[in-house]
Amino acid sequence: MTDPLLLDLPLSLTTARLTLRPPQAGDGPLFLAALTESLPELRRYLGALPWIACDHTAESAELYCRNAHANFVARKDIPYFIFDQTTGQLVGGIGLHRAVWATPKAEVGYWCRSSSAGRGFVGEAVTALAGLAFHQLGLVRLELITDQANQASRRVAERCGFTLEGTLRNESRAPDGTLRNMCVYARLPETGA
Repeated sequence: MTDPLLLDLPLSLTTARLTLRPPQAGDGPLFLAALTESLPELRRYLGALPWIACDHTAESAELYCRNAHANFVARKDIPYFIFDQTTGQLVGGIGLHRAVWATPKAEVGYWCRSSSAGRGFVGEAVTALAGLAFHQLGLVRLELITDQANQASRRVAERCGFTLEGTLRNESRAPDGTLRNMCVYARLPETGA
C-alpha cells in the first residue's frame, strides 16, 4: 500500500447541492454555530465523543478546525465540512475515520446540523465520500457504525447501499451510563459508489 501521505486528496467534493471541504483555519465560528444549535441531538447518540461531550468556546471550536485540518494533511483522519451550495451554510460534517491503510478500509462518520436534518444532505455527502473512498483511494471496505436506536442514521446507511453485518450488543456505554448496542454496516466497492 502506498504511504497515505502520498495520496492526493481533493480539497473539495461537489454534489448536486453540496460542497464538501476540509475544515480550515477561520472555520471556528461556523463550526461553533452549527455545533451549538445541534448539541442536544448530537449528544443523544454521539455523546461519548470528546468533541461532542465538551462545552465549546470560540477558541476550542477554532482549535478543533485547525486540528482537523492538520489531521487531513497528515492523513490521520479525512474530515470534510458539508456546505449547502445555495446558502453557503455549514450543514454538517463527514469523514473517513480509523483508516487501516494496509487493508485498505475506513469508517465513515457524519453529523448533521439540526436545522438541516431531513433534507437528504447526509445521504448525498455519504455517497460522494464513498465515491472518493472506492474510486480514488482504492478502499476495499467502508464501514458505518451507528447506535441501534438511531433510526435516522440507519436509514442513511441503508439508502446509501450499506449492508447490516451485525449488531454488537452492550458495545459501549453512553454518558448517562446506559449500555448501547451498535449496528455495524459495511459497503464494498462492487455495491456501487
